Amino acid sequence: MKAVGMVVEYNPFHNGHLYHLQQTKKETNAECLIAVMSSHFVQRGEPALVSKWARTKMALAGGVDLVVELPYPFAVQTADMFAHGAISILDALHCQEICFGSEHGNIDHFLEAVHLLKQYEQEHNQRLKQLLESGMSYAKAYATALGQLQNEQSTLDLSKPNNILGFHYVKAIVEQQSNMTPKTIQRIVAHYHDSHLPNEETIASATSIRHHLQTDGLQSISSYVSPTTKEELQLYYTVYGTFHYWEHYFPLLKYRLLTINLEELHQIAEVEEGLEHRLKKAIQQAKSFREFLTCVKTKRYTWTRLQRVCTHILTNTTKKEMNFIRAYKKATYIRLLGMNENGQRYLRKMKKKLKLPLITKVATLQNDPIYKLEQKAAQAYVSILPEPLLTEALQMEYATPPLRKLT
Repeated sequence: MKAVGMVVEYNPFHNGHLYHLQQTKKETNAECLIAVMSSHFVQRGEPALVSKWARTKMALAGGVDLVVELPYPFAVQTADMFAHGAISILDALHCQEICFGSEHGNIDHFLEAVHLLKQYEQEHNQRLKQLLESGMSYAKAYATALGQLQNEQSTLDLSKPNNILGFHYVKAIVEQQSNMTPKTIQRIVAHYHDSHLPNEETIASATSIRHHLQTDGLQSISSYVSPTTKEELQLYYTVYGTFHYWEHYFPLLKYRLLTINLEELHQIAEVEEGLEHRLKKAIQQAKSFREFLTCVKTKRYTWTRLQRVCTHILTNTTKKEMNFIRAYKKATYIRLLGMNENGQRYLRKMKKKLKLPLITKVATLQNDPIYKLEQKAAQAYVSILPEPLLTEALQMEYATPPLRKLT
């Protein structure tokens, strides 16, 4: 069976994701579609709207055959580490191809850019260092330094978020010496950061969908998501009485920042260059998460980076814990979240050939450093729920078997 991988967050699964999924099947002739999906927190340092179990149901209903977890220490990371974790898992599952969405849409230019970086890595690193010293954020400095190396006629715009991720997927494939072939599908209609819902289209960005869900309710997004997604969102809200937004976690974040000392705060992942002083000062006055981040944000400390920092503070994730994983750059296990009958068939064929242990019960992972961070993230994620829902949600992390969709 030909397996094709996708790296997803499905926060939530919407019509743009369905388009990507359908085009991936069409372009690759995939016999098994495998999605590696961020767990409870996503790459931009935000809590996922609903749990990984609810999003797994959305994925299976949309046509994904296998859903596996991208653990916290890869999911809430820079594009480079995010990509390395995802690629290592898809490679371990023997995916022959990976297909990602991008603003650019031409895979040759991604391959050229990665080759160029390898060829002139020392020069790129020197330029990167200079730009960082000028006060530029890491993401912008990296893109600018690479852009200066590229031929104008084949420039890959790395200011676009999906282009950045795609570049790092291809780079991770090369560095891990994976046999996977990368392909890309151009995003249509909605851009990643769009905050409005288009009037005459049925594809909108996940950002705009989350925003309108929060401000205008479930009915306002009906045209942009599948009936299954709408049903899962409604069910989740009915059971838990909430979706997950950063503002809900702000009291917990404020408590953490008020009670932690500067030395301990400096040990938290991604707290660099005296950032702990800015965080401590701003939290004294801030009355909301948005107000807090607005006070701390600078040209160097972008909103996304600060959200990741706040997530690491919330989960008490330290530099030492992250550096151990950054040094290895690969996942140590595959956690199965869900599958349909076709996905189950693929696993039966490949189970003895997988490059990493396939985990269906997390009891076997208690001493794994990657799972220890995932466990803390799961505990932090459900902490806003009232009892007895909080304890029940905690138990789901350990007791929920892989979800199965019967065709």
